Amino acid sequence: MAEAAEIQGTGPSPARRWLRRTITVAFGAPLLAGLLQAPVVAAPTAAEDGTGSRTVDVSLDTLAPSAPVAGDTVTVTGTVTNRGKKTVTDATVNLRVGPRMTSRSEIDQVTGRTGFRSDSDPAPLEDAPTVKIPRLGAGLSTDFSLSVPVSELGLDEEGVYQLGVSLTGQTSDRQYDRVLGIERTFLPYQPEATEKKTQVAYLWPLIASAHVSAQTATDDQQTPVFEDDDLAAELSPGGRLDQLVSLGKNLPVTWVVDPDLLASVDAMANGYRVKDGDLAAPGRNQALAERWLDALEKAVQGHKVVALPFADPDLASLAHRGKDVPGSLGHLQSATALAGMTVETVLHVQASTDFAWPADGAVDPSIAAVATSAGADKVIARSDSVRDDLPYTPTAARPLGNGSTTAVVSDALLSTAFDGDMVRAESSTLAVQEFLAQSLAITLEQPEDQRSIVVAPQRMPSVAQAQAMATALEGLSGRRWTQPTDLLAAAAAKPDPDASTTVPSGSRYPKELRDRELPVQAFRDMKTTRDELDDFKVILTQPERVVTPFGNAINREMSTSWRGEARAAAIYRNNVLDYLQTLTKGVQLVDKSDLTLSGRSATIPVTVQNKLLQGVDNLHLRLTSANKNRLELNGDRYAELPVKIGGGHSQSVKFTASANVNGQVPMTAQLYTEDGTPYGQPMDFTVRVSEITPTVMLVIAGGVLLLVLAGVRMYSQRKRVAARNAEAEAAEAAEHGTASEPGRDEPGEEESPGDEPVQPSDPTPDTGPESGDPSGPGEKVDR
Repeated sequence: MAEAAEIQGTGPSPARRWLRRTITVAFGAPLLAGLLQAPVVAAPTAAEDGTGSRTVDVSLDTLAPSAPVAGDTVTVTGTVTNRGKKTVTDATVNLRVGPRMTSRSEIDQVTGRTGFRSDSDPAPLEDAPTVKIPRLGAGLSTDFSLSVPVSELGLDEEGVYQLGVSLTGQTSDRQYDRVLGIERTFLPYQPEATEKKTQVAYLWPLIASAHVSAQTATDDQQTPVFEDDDLAAELSPGGRLDQLVSLGKNLPVTWVVDPDLLASVDAMANGYRVKDGDLAAPGRNQALAERWLDALEKAVQGHKVVALPFADPDLASLAHRGKDVPGSLGHLQSATALAGMTVETVLHVQASTDFAWPADGAVDPSIAAVATSAGADKVIARSDSVRDDLPYTPTAARPLGNGSTTAVVSDALLSTAFDGDMVRAESSTLAVQEFLAQSLAITLEQPEDQRSIVVAPQRMPSVAQAQAMATALEGLSGRRWTQPTDLLAAAAAKPDPDASTTVPSGSRYPKELRDRELPVQAFRDMKTTRDELDDFKVILTQPERVVTPFGNAINREMSTSWRGEARAAAIYRNNVLDYLQTLTKGVQLVDKSDLTLSGRSATIPVTVQNKLLQGVDNLHLRLTSANKNRLELNGDRYAELPVKIGGGHSQSVKFTASANVNGQVPMTAQLYTEDGTPYGQPMDFTVRVSEITPTVMLVIAGGVLLLVLAGVRMYSQRKRVAARNAEAEAAEAAEHGTASEPGRDEPGEEESPGDEPVQPSDPTPDTGPESGDPSGPGEKVDR
């Protein structure tokens, strides 16, 4: 480290300093004229070496008070670091004050300068305290502290002054004094209150990224399941959300809250679970959430609260990428309706829901239209979007476009003052001083007119950024040139007639913001989830147990917090849809093996299973035959029966089938909602028909009858042939004179009563084996 710095004492009085300056000018002029007449070798200046005045890094860590008044002593502390490769010797740290800034643009110019500029940077304060540093090795640092009474700073009148801290010294290769490093900031000087003070409405955002999933536990309370437990770190003492509440409670701010954050922390306070692989473990930060909510409820008392739509939807993404996807705008309406109710339930205060806040306050016609489509009639824009071509800063409120919407145009420079990394003390100090300087410059632009401005910082400030913001607001606590107001009052302020009311064209929307928007596919994914949810809820006996958590999850999918987080946003959307599909598959048809139908009619059972914890209703099961001619269902190609199943149960739905023809029949079972929408996947199986039907029986009976008739005919024919053969044999015997047997009468002789003719030569009649049963119907027998 370099040797210890040497702090000089304070200088002479202002009167003596003024006299010394006058003498220097009077006697220095002739001497300067003589020098100009002789040939001189000009000493090297910082302009000759672009890095010469940046060899040493000068860091301003503190400046107190940030807005001094007469009688104060300004103290500047910081660090000087040798960034060069050579040792710096005979160095002096001193203050440079001036000149007085006359416009906001001058402040911008000074902010953008690097390195020492002899044409614009003032000379060191004469007789002011300095810090001597004999040696400062390469890469080494040393601290400094300078304290100067306000009376010796040369602040001639009220206004904004440049304040610089420089290090002058030598290096081994250039052994002459030159400025090796400088840092500039601003010193707002307004010792007395102005007659007209600028009204400042500072927004204090309480917004976080999404942490709650669509999943809930199976208990009656539907305990929410969080994607992670990261929110606890922000709620812990010293965490981001903890600091916003701790700092904001003592500041004159308007709280701008995302109701989803309140709902999430409230869920934690009432018991929650956290995803742990395929399981959900109990959350362990319930007490932490309770403490934060209690502190927030106390902090907002007496302050105005503005509730953004639930989950802070990305209005620009919706306008540019999502409005053409059916149903997307409906989510914005539901998110707006949910906002005020959530804030009142959790914080017990009434919140305004009249404001829409596009990302970074950038608007165009489509964003303005979408922002007001859900009921909001005020849009928080920013002056780098809605630009005023005026030499002063006008009041924030003004009608936008056709006048039906009020634009509250926040100041871009003040709103972005703390966007950077505020972890380093120097960054915070410089940002605070510039903020105060810009605010004083606004008042002094038109000191005779009171105006109302709005500051809308980044949506999710870090701890360091929030602390810097609080420091800046504390710097305004003297109320010498500003006075606090709230966003609602600022929106109602009388507009400046010369302020711009034109909505910027879409071509002026910043490309860097457009590149960070949600893609069109994100809104298509939301529509897929929403459509499946709509089909699912109609069959449930308690649809609110599903509609509420999934509706909130879809709102979170549209959150502004996903900007720049495309992969994380896609994972969240996929998780929501996957879980919904898991639930919808809980109501399904049980796979069925092929059946054999062995009768003319039979019952075909189809089982519907409900794995959900609640009952399902308003479902119909349709069974369809692929071949009506072979297998009918209630006389038609298909049949439908209602389905109503309790949670955790199954139902066997039975259909009556009639078989006409043998063979295989493909069958399809499908669930439908009452409006005819298919639910779930169809189930296919096959029915084999093997029973003889009446038609078949009739055919068979006809064939048998034909066979019987053919047999009777053959029998009759055989009998007639046999009779003819017998007659022929008898005639032949008579022709050869065959004598009658003894005791036989002659032919033609009348038989005696009771005698039987005996004809041993006659063959036995051939009638076939006959049954003693009566003949069958239609059967005809010849005798």
